Amino acid sequence: MDLEISELLSDTSRSPLIRSTTVVGIRHKGAVVLGSDGQATMGNTVMKRSAQKVRALYNGSILAGFAGATADAFTLFERFEEKLQQYGGNVTRSAVELAKDWRTDRYLRRLEALLAVAAKDRLLLISGTGDVIEPDDEIVAIGSGGPFALAAVRAMVRHAGELDARTIVEQSLLIASEICIYSNDHLTILELD
Repeated sequence: MDLEISELLSDTSRSPLIRSTTVVGIRHKGAVVLGSDGQATMGNTVMKRSAQKVRALYNGSILAGFAGATADAFTLFERFEEKLQQYGGNVTRSAVELAKDWRTDRYLRRLEALLAVAAKDRLLLISGTGDVIEPDDEIVAIGSGGPFALAAVRAMVRHAGELDARTIVEQSLLIASEICIYSNDHLTILELD
């Protein structure tokens, strides 16, 4: 009986439990910044300290970061870049089409990752369950350290108004790295020009 309940719960949630990394992005004072830590783990072992989990796409006009399995993330980056090419850089349309494919394609459906996407006009979170979410507060955060980074960003935006977007992302990642065992303080931070 317990096994059946467990299977039912896992079927209804469908979202993979991402136990890795911190990726956070913000649109603040005219700047768009996305950053991540660099820790790559396998089980309970740190395999690499300086993994690159954020990258610029579509001629540097869009930033994307991943949380989850590395090979899966590279597949998603490639697919998302293809969608951006297909839809002329329209980030929303590309995200929706990727989410549709991700949810319905038998191969993609097995991928365990989340994407955070940053463009000049919007931030998005894309999941394999078909979610394309545009946060209300111009902040996107994913990964196991995402909630810690999100809280840190919100506090800095509300109470340290003089900070620029890059500093906010950097400090929030450092705070998350002090709390989340799947994140470290080797940071990659990208900013749209």
